[in-house]
Amino acid sequence: MGIESAPKPHVAFLASPGIGHITPLFELATRLVTQHNFQVSFLVITNGPTPAQTKYLNSNSHPDVHIVDLPLIDVSGLVSNDMTPFVRLCIIAEESIRSLRSVLSGIDRPKLRAFVIDIFCTGVFEACKELSVPVYSFFTSSAALLAFSLYLPVLDTEVNYGSVGLPDPMEVPGCHSIRAWDLIDITHDFKSDDYKWFLHHVSRLTMATGIFVNSWEDLEPVALRALKHETYFLNVPTPPVYPIGPLTKRDESPDSGKQILAWLDKQPKESVLFVTHGSGGTLTSEQLTELAWGLELSQQRFILVVRKPSDCASAAFFNAGSETEDPETYLPDGFIKRTSQVGLVVSSWAPQMAVVSHPSTGAFLSHCGWNSTLECVKHGVPMIAWPMYAEQRMNATILSDEVGVAVKMPVVGDGGDTVVVGRKEIERVVRVVFEGGEGRKMRTRVNELKASGGVTLSRDGSSYEALARVADSWKMENGTGLGL
Repeated sequence: MGIESAPKPHVAFLASPGIGHITPLFELATRLVTQHNFQVSFLVITNGPTPAQTKYLNSNSHPDVHIVDLPLIDVSGLVSNDMTPFVRLCIIAEESIRSLRSVLSGIDRPKLRAFVIDIFCTGVFEACKELSVPVYSFFTSSAALLAFSLYLPVLDTEVNYGSVGLPDPMEVPGCHSIRAWDLIDITHDFKSDDYKWFLHHVSRLTMATGIFVNSWEDLEPVALRALKHETYFLNVPTPPVYPIGPLTKRDESPDSGKQILAWLDKQPKESVLFVTHGSGGTLTSEQLTELAWGLELSQQRFILVVRKPSDCASAAFFNAGSETEDPETYLPDGFIKRTSQVGLVVSSWAPQMAVVSHPSTGAFLSHCGWNSTLECVKHGVPMIAWPMYAEQRMNATILSDEVGVAVKMPVVGDGGDTVVVGRKEIERVVRVVFEGGEGRKMRTRVNELKASGGVTLSRDGSSYEALARVADSWKMENGTGLGL
């Protein structure tokens, strides 16, 4: 009789709604499976999945990654149309977690060694405490934002924030200073529900057994050094922080966006500007018009991913990938025809990884979401930073002022308000990236980080080893966890 092999150690994951939250957690789950011999239960909140999210999860299957749908919940009495997308996200996540204990009890796997969540699923802490399962937080944005988030509870209680607002510039212990209006936009109004929810979640980061962050030493040396050595973070006390980035979406299927890639194949090397504002970002009608004219005036080759204009910058967050309306209805008259020799206009969605990694792509006009940022760095593509919402202004400042891989589009006015960028300024910035010495300098720097990012994820690299140490500790946890 043969000896039955021991089951692979089991870890669970849960991300809050939205493709930008799900992607890095799913990539971490896959890395645990393929490189460290784990099995994973990847729990999915089923309220309002976007087409982009559904397509991504359905196309990235592995026999040891088990997708588990949480029960659909009725939130009709809790959410309303006048809520911001962020508040809706937090409420949906909070309510979905209520079913967690029964869901975990029904999973036919070995005992659970750990639970990995994103920052907006902190309700898991209580559920897993009852089950004696250690919970790790995966902070999917920058280490600089992680440092600010750990410092915010002190600001809220000790800096008289409610009366005078955030200090300007903001001085997070051990980190580069940053203008108050470049911080995550949720913190600009301390009375808002957005701020209250954000403070609620970041105040609970210290409850984690450890914190993964999607970054690495060469990209953010100052912030990571502060998190490890600065007296404030040692006294909080901050859980161990593990830089494990850059984790990005794997290359998409060659069947995704065939026409787009076929068009790119015909363009010269590093000649195309890829223009998109993320999975949820939208421009106003006036700004979209100016962007189109700016691209036309620049005479630069481009791919423009466009969606219906809105006065809300995050209007497409909950329906990413579902837009089907003809772009001609909201672009300048004749724009598509006039630029047909140099440009390609795409409605709503393009296979971003495939475009960014294509040899013909020379720069990315990006909203500066952290996932998109890491994808650009991974493939050596410099950026034009056009932040929209959330922490994107902060990312844009880091990328341009500290890292040196982006030039900022002046979308932020002197008082911190979002302003309309005119066509001539857009033309100028595009030319800077493709024709000037600043653009060449950015390209050199981003290629240095591309090489560094590859090394850190390879065996013996710092990010690989950071994850390996945690994975090995989970494998040794034979006496704890949820027996299932």
